[in-house]
Amino acid sequence: MFRFFLIISTFFFVSLALRFWNLGQFNTLVFDEVYYAKFANNYLTQTPFFNSHPPLTEYLIAIGIWMGSWFPASPDITNNLTGSWHSTVSYRWLNALTGSFFPIILGAIAYQLTHRYSYTIIVTFLATLEGLFLVESRYALNNIYLVNFGLLSHLLFLLFINQKKYLCLTLSGIFLGAASAIKWNGLGFLLGIYLIIFIVYLSQKLKHLFDSRNLGIVENINCLKPSLLLFNLLVIPMFTYSILWLPYLLLNPEYSWWEIHQKIWSFHQSIGDSSDVHPYCSKWYSWLIMARPIAYFYEKINTPSGTIIYDVHAMGNPILWWLATGSILIFSIFMIVTLFKQKYNPYLSVILFIIINYFANLLPWTLVSRCTFLYHYMPSYSFSLLGIGLIIEQCLISGLIINRRLGIILLLLISFAFIYWLPIYLGLPLSLRGFDLRMLPNWI
Repeated sequence: MFRFFLIISTFFFVSLALRFWNLGQFNTLVFDEVYYAKFANNYLTQTPFFNSHPPLTEYLIAIGIWMGSWFPASPDITNNLTGSWHSTVSYRWLNALTGSFFPIILGAIAYQLTHRYSYTIIVTFLATLEGLFLVESRYALNNIYLVNFGLLSHLLFLLFINQKKYLCLTLSGIFLGAASAIKWNGLGFLLGIYLIIFIVYLSQKLKHLFDSRNLGIVENINCLKPSLLLFNLLVIPMFTYSILWLPYLLLNPEYSWWEIHQKIWSFHQSIGDSSDVHPYCSKWYSWLIMARPIAYFYEKINTPSGTIIYDVHAMGNPILWWLATGSILIFSIFMIVTLFKQKYNPYLSVILFIIINYFANLLPWTLVSRCTFLYHYMPSYSFSLLGIGLIIEQCLISGLIINRRLGIILLLLISFAFIYWLPIYLGLPLSLRGFDLRMLPNWI
């Protein structure tokens, strides 16, 4: 037990160090920081504004700026946050701290699914080596809050299922509402839980296929009162979401709750879907292979010794990304074969959880016509990390030496890829050749 907590703690401190290392190195608003950081500052200066997303992100960044005002700021730091003077770190540090917990939360979900230390360690390790989540954590953006709140809702839901602590179910509903108050696509996490409950209620004929020792989801959900689920997973999320709008509505009294939602809907409907809208737009199916990452920062400096490039791309660990997508394909085929043959498998409950949540967060994007970006895939991708983690763990504990070697090779490849692309995640200086070697043509 001590060894397990030591390993997990090490991953956390690595995650923390990576996110806080030289956090204020680029003294400029990066990508959508021009919206989120400025809007957050509007709460501090009491300046009315229109926000095209629910307001919770800006509240959190505003708290970070307010607390960050205690940080020392050197005279050369000016961030164009109207009416204020802040250290660059002040509007980024809370995102970095929040993002540091992503590997821990995902690892905790892995443990609640299987109660195995080996699986938990591998998933936590993989999440620590994920580049997109690292980049998103280092800037004042909203996606890391969305994913962490959504995953916390699922962790608490699993704790409720496994331990019957009703407070966990209530807290799950609160975090589901909070995720939706970051972005509307936070509803994908709620949809995932709904689909799990729905399928379990319909699966009485398949009850013999599930392993209640790993995840007693069939037995435990079936014994719950529908009214209990309805209150905690519908009423509480709706109440949480609605109440979180109050500070925004008080700052912008010209809008009612209904009017601001209509305006947000109209705004997103008016956004086109082409490179004319944004050069890094990408279709949902391209996310599966990370065909179009997003350049957040780029600067070329000519020096006497050569050209130096500082680049930050919102992109994942390529090897881990492609393996994770492969795991979803494998598990999808596995589910179809298992259900067709009506054959028991001890991992069916775990795989069902992964597959349902993956597609619940992905498939709604097939109906979206506006310009979308790679970071919209982050909720689905989180669950695919659970998938590749399960495959690697099974390789490492296999009785066949070839499987164990395969598991080790995959971990080494993922680790090497993270180190190789780390300059792109952290914005470290690269030579022109070094940059070109790390970029596929469609990534630039």
